[in-house]
Amino acid sequence: MIGISDIEAAAERIAGHVVRTPTAPSPGLSALLGVPVTAKLELLQRTGSFKARGATAKLLSLSEAERAAGVVAVSGGNHGIALAVMAAALEVKATVVMPRSAPARAVEIARTAGASVRVTDTMDEAFSLVERLRQEGFTLVHPFDDPVVVAGQGTVGLEFAADADEVTDVLVSVGGGGLIAGVAAALRARRPRVRIWGVETEGAQAMSQALAAGGPVPVALSSIVSTLSAPSVSQLTYDQVSALVTDVLSVPDREAVRGCLDLAEHAKLWTEPAAGCLLPAARQVVERMGHDVRLGLVVCGGNATTADMAVWTEQFGLR
Repeated sequence: MIGISDIEAAAERIAGHVVRTPTAPSPGLSALLGVPVTAKLELLQRTGSFKARGATAKLLSLSEAERAAGVVAVSGGNHGIALAVMAAALEVKATVVMPRSAPARAVEIARTAGASVRVTDTMDEAFSLVERLRQEGFTLVHPFDDPVVVAGQGTVGLEFAADADEVTDVLVSVGGGGLIAGVAAALRARRPRVRIWGVETEGAQAMSQALAAGGPVPVALSSIVSTLSAPSVSQLTYDQVSALVTDVLSVPDREAVRGCLDLAEHAKLWTEPAAGCLLPAARQVVERMGHDVRLGLVVCGGNATTADMAVWTEQFGLR
């Protein structure tokens, strides 16, 4: 299990390399949801998402031999961007493997940062290629199956616990589970009475299916939300979530996109559907727990283009 001491050590390691992002009450979201809402604004992080934290923590932990070998990662978008940009900043050669479903902008940013980008047809093929490259000598920077990466992501929770007013329930998006595993560990240590809720999109339900099965299982992926589309969670993230998280909620892709529009209109935040899914899930939490709740939202990223949003709003009839 990742503990608070691991997360505190990660915070010391990455200080000066990443942004301590703002934590702020949102009058607009509070009015929309009918309960007080505080947002942790990780979309303002370097590279546009929380992923810079875990990638930086891992890169700074490498030996000279591992740095010389170069690093490799698989990504649906944000982890690849983060690794490419932060590896360039730390002068480490990086290779990023992405499925064709990854946003074109993510591929472009990773290449512009100097990473070698390999594109595969599916996410399963991406993971397989990364494993082959690892066997050839590259150092793997896994998006969620690595305690150093998870501890790095946990610094989000460390900051939230220090900066937020009183909250009763915190919602965190879930793909492979690295963010929620780290955030839950930090919050359980610093604010033990807070309930923690994971949020997935339908068709990217690796964690909820793992919880139902009693451990990680492969899942079929059909969500448009590539940044949450992990083919399975890891034993590490499953163990953390099963022990520390109240429940994992699922929302349709359409509602995740609608959540992005609501965040733009009511919170003045430009997000991606991996963050937009928090709003429909927040409504579920209010329905289940009552109107005395005080919500915290970890707004995980904002790497969506105006063209992406135009396509999604047209696809789901949200214009």
